[in-house]
Amino acid sequence: MRPRPWSRTLVSVTVLIGAAATGLASASPGFAVTEPTARPAVSADEAGASAVVNLGLTTTQAKGIQRMLKGTSGYAGTVDGYLGTLSWKALQKHMSPWYYDDLIDGIVGPKTIAGLQEILRDKGYYHGAIDGIAGSQTKAAFAEWADYCVRAW
Repeated sequence: MRPRPWSRTLVSVTVLIGAAATGLASASPGFAVTEPTARPAVSADEAGASAVVNLGLTTTQAKGIQRMLKGTSGYAGTVDGYLGTLSWKALQKHMSPWYYDDLIDGIVGPKTIAGLQEILRDKGYYHGAIDGIAGSQTKAAFAEWADYCVRAW
């Protein structure tokens, strides 16, 4: 017996509705259209101040560095465990008499990393090349120094 044309149409429509329902039921929130949220404008100074570069330090270790910087280099920021622009400016100031001769700007670039490597080498934590690259040896040495700062400061 041959199916009637209207039964094929009914089956096709049922299959399409089922497929559409399955697709909607399994749609993830990533596919949902959302309204754009308004974001407040920030100045360049505010955006720079919010940049955090902990170089792998935990917040506890970063707090140790910040406490040391408060005691030695005039760090005036919050001891919050996030090394932002103010923390790096203080660290650049801390390094400047011996290891860092560039602009104190709070930007963690190759010269800042090279200065950090120099101070870490002087303190016995770092034994690699002074190359300005924050590689695994530099980060590990920075973490060791930060652990010392946690205990000492």
